[in-house]
Amino acid sequence: MSDAANHDPVAEPLSVGLRLKVLRTRRGMSREVLAGLVGRSPSWVKAVESGRLGTPKLSMLLQLAEALRVQDLAELTGNQSIPVQVFNGPGHDRLLAVRVAVNAVPITTSRPAPRIAHLRARLDRAWTARHSAPNHREVVGRLLPSLIEDAQLAVRQNEGADRRASQAVLAEVYALAQFFLAYQPAQDLLWRVAERSMIAALESDDPHVIGIAAWLMTQAHRDAGDWDAADVVTTETSRALDGRLSDGTDDILAIWGALQFESGYTAARRGELGNAWRHWDTACAVTQRLSETYYHPITSFSRAIMSAHAVTLAVELRSGGESVRQADRAQADVIPSRPRRARHHIEQARAYHLDSQPEAALRLLDAAQETASETIRYNHYARRIILEELDVRERSRREHASELARKVGLLA
Repeated sequence: MSDAANHDPVAEPLSVGLRLKVLRTRRGMSREVLAGLVGRSPSWVKAVESGRLGTPKLSMLLQLAEALRVQDLAELTGNQSIPVQVFNGPGHDRLLAVRVAVNAVPITTSRPAPRIAHLRARLDRAWTARHSAPNHREVVGRLLPSLIEDAQLAVRQNEGADRRASQAVLAEVYALAQFFLAYQPAQDLLWRVAERSMIAALESDDPHVIGIAAWLMTQAHRDAGDWDAADVVTTETSRALDGRLSDGTDDILAIWGALQFESGYTAARRGELGNAWRHWDTACAVTQRLSETYYHPITSFSRAIMSAHAVTLAVELRSGGESVRQADRAQADVIPSRPRRARHHIEQARAYHLDSQPEAALRLLDAAQETASETIRYNHYARRIILEELDVRERSRREHASELARKVGLLA
């Protein structure tokens, strides 16, 4: 084991750079992966660790802390304790109830489970509510505990084909939970529901549900910096769905297309420009086989979403000019889902911020706030932009950022 792995970054008065190296090494994370997670180069990480570059700004320290799963900035800086949660936001008021429901083991419950058709109808209404409500986490968080409990009961009490159908519902309930948990301080819980969703999906033997679980598992791996695992999930699931495309439903075709984009997204994180856009082209071609009005209720895969996806790829590839060109082309009002529309505004803001157009970025964050307040409130990209703008010299930008910070609960 290296010397860096044996250091205690809190007990010893180490530099920020050495603390960064210690924490990165303990997580078994390469410089390349850490660099990709924070949008920098491996040489930049090396320069910080070696002390050739000074202490990064607060906004970058927060990105590093998030990538390394650090709970307190003192672990990186050695200074006064500041919980990362102060900057990244608290958990939603309904997070505890969802955690209790996920952790519960309903082996002593004797009441009969609801009928599968009833569960499916409730779940469909929950998805509809998520897409239409600006406070979608509040709405979903209120519905999830009973959905989780009832879907678990249905799996336990049914057999044969009904049990498989129950597993499909349970897998999708866990998928809904993953949307609720995204960007919240509950990584342990997010991984638990992602893994349970995949297990239930495989037990259901439903290719569409398996695709949904794989789509979400890919995102979990990628956000954790495990790009190789993300690639394995998308590649193997896409291969499994290949034989179902010619005679399958539009939903199966859509989930296959959504997986192609996820492969492109992972490639963009690696900086593989050609590979990223090749996968985007493949996914875009899939949308032409779907009707113009088709919209996948979970992944948002559709013709409308491909322009938004193009913005994301350009941003992840760190191409400021191309990001803005794609952002200008992509219309938000064609996206039916309010939270996905707000997410698109945030991606557009990232594009303008990358291209050194901060005023435009802040205006787009305003649009995200107006569209779905609970999307921007828990989006770390948006919070980072606001945090950076709070520290600029120009008064009008600081005041704009301050007003946004107040609305999203930053530092509150």
